[in-house]
Amino acid sequence: MDGSSRKKWVAWAVAAAIFVVLMIVTPAIPQNEDYHDFADHRTLFLGIPNTLNVISNIPFFFVGVAGLILCHYKDYFRLSSQGELWSWTLFFAGVTAVAFGSSYYHLYPNDATLVWDRLPMTIAFTSIMAIFIIERVDERAGAKSLAPLVIAGALSILYWSYFDDLRPYAVVQFVPCIAIPVMAIVIPPMYTHSSYWLWAAGFYLLAKVEEAADKPIYKWTHEIVSGHTLKHLCAAMVPVFLALMLAKRAIEPERVSLLQKWKVKLITVRESRSKDENTIDVNCNYSVVSTTSEQ
Repeated sequence: MDGSSRKKWVAWAVAAAIFVVLMIVTPAIPQNEDYHDFADHRTLFLGIPNTLNVISNIPFFFVGVAGLILCHYKDYFRLSSQGELWSWTLFFAGVTAVAFGSSYYHLYPNDATLVWDRLPMTIAFTSIMAIFIIERVDERAGAKSLAPLVIAGALSILYWSYFDDLRPYAVVQFVPCIAIPVMAIVIPPMYTHSSYWLWAAGFYLLAKVEEAADKPIYKWTHEIVSGHTLKHLCAAMVPVFLALMLAKRAIEPERVSLLQKWKVKLITVRESRSKDENTIDVNCNYSVVSTTSEQ
């Protein structure tokens, strides 16, 4: 085993050890039944209960299907390896499945239907983590991690459904939310247009805020739209930005992290301001003042 492989195994072992320790030292997190009590219960048309929370999942279907087609249509996304191809395929498949799983859940909100809402989301989360490992760390390691990550995500849902404990699912959901923006900023990208990752992360963060403010938003909008409905629409923007990134990007000739680019821009702005201030000082120092009295 070479040094690189040893480091990868050590990293996975450390991650597993940290997870085990967290499971030992932290208490179980049961599903709060109030979670199913959404602000908007209206049946607006076609006899669909919770209408807006159900139909606001439709964008996931169209974006997911479009992504799946473009992944395999004439190499439109120019994916450079089989690992990338199958990781993005699983991601867009997960997005497509969210449209069905989340709609089914919002028709009949309870723990049993919530399983079908969360399962496709874990497929999307874990596929994205594999993609990031492929792009930012190591292509082979990322490709090999795809199946274990997706299986771990599915097991986290099964664990919650049997033991009413959300801790593994919380890890699967929130670790990518932290790791992906950090990696997008710090680690040099393989491709151009990597700032789209931050746009996607920003919309996902906004979606989580809207989810938490479901009832206040419903009240603020005079019961026109709830926070949870807006959450679906904002979350659907995540695969939109990622699909745009895939369509536009190319191999990055000079792999420079976003953090380094921001530092260079900051230095350039400071130097520009400094030059402007010096120019003003010079103009002030050399201004001519006439002291000759007029006759």
